[in-house]
Amino acid sequence: MDTLEELNRRGFVEESIDPTLDLFDEIEKLKKEKNAIVLAHYYQEPDIQDVADYLGDSLGLSQEAAKTEADVIVFAGVHFMAETAKILSPEKTVLLPDVKAGCSLADSCPPHLFKKFKEKYPDHLVITYVNCTAELKAMSDIVCTSTNAVQIVQSLPKEQKIIFGPDKNLGAWVAKKTGRDLVLWNGACMVHEIFSREKITKLKERHPNAKFIAHPECEEAVLQMADYIGSTTGLLNYSINNEATEFIVATESGIIHQMEKANPGKTFIPAPPNNNCACNDCPYMKRNTLEKLYLCLKNGSPEVTVPSDIIAAARKPIERMLEISASLGL
Repeated sequence: MDTLEELNRRGFVEESIDPTLDLFDEIEKLKKEKNAIVLAHYYQEPDIQDVADYLGDSLGLSQEAAKTEADVIVFAGVHFMAETAKILSPEKTVLLPDVKAGCSLADSCPPHLFKKFKEKYPDHLVITYVNCTAELKAMSDIVCTSTNAVQIVQSLPKEQKIIFGPDKNLGAWVAKKTGRDLVLWNGACMVHEIFSREKITKLKERHPNAKFIAHPECEEAVLQMADYIGSTTGLLNYSINNEATEFIVATESGIIHQMEKANPGKTFIPAPPNNNCACNDCPYMKRNTLEKLYLCLKNGSPEVTVPSDIIAAARKPIERMLEISASLGL
């Protein structure tokens, strides 16, 4: 068994697996044996999506983590998501297949710098996008997701001054949708920042009947071209409910697996990034694999912990988000 130091250095349990094992079956057995639930984000690889008990976006995953009766939550996502589950269910064991599954957006907002930024605006309420560290949530008044950010801002009095972080693109989109003047932290997600307006224009010319759908973390120049802008779940629902048969999708490409499953006969084209890498795959999300998930469940490791004082402070803004979302039927 790895020492804690080795585990932290590598990020995941390294152990040989019998190649004849059916990992889907083994994971199901372990879930029953340990009273465990697998929560997975839409950006995970297809095998993980298919083995999940609940698949969703950040809001849905937060809601599920808050209400689950499982003893063990295996979070197939990135580190801040597992932290959120621990904050909402501190008595449960929260596992992450690879603890190095971080987030470029969360990294773009170091808590010590955000603290100084916040001190410049003492009369402002702080709304933070869920894609941030537990420490940042602990400095916030309300947490939001891309599903509910607009409604949360609209639920506050018009005279209320607001800091919005860490995603400047989501914040700018929310400001535009609500007509509110938000003070924005200058952070961004590397996946959503890299979509190329020029390449998308050429792709639209080749597929003139395709609907172009985009996540609000994309840059304004890309959002201006979109037929629909919405959260990951919003994009999935739009693809189901719209009559178009072709869609160009500007978000992490993992969602396309669910779009294809829900829409046999429709074509989904990942929006091209502005270089030749597979940058519309989040390298952090894709650190998790079915093998790592199996080993994590089998060994009960790596476990995600959050200090009790951070849990106490971060829980309030997350619960406020869940309360506002429930009252709005989100």
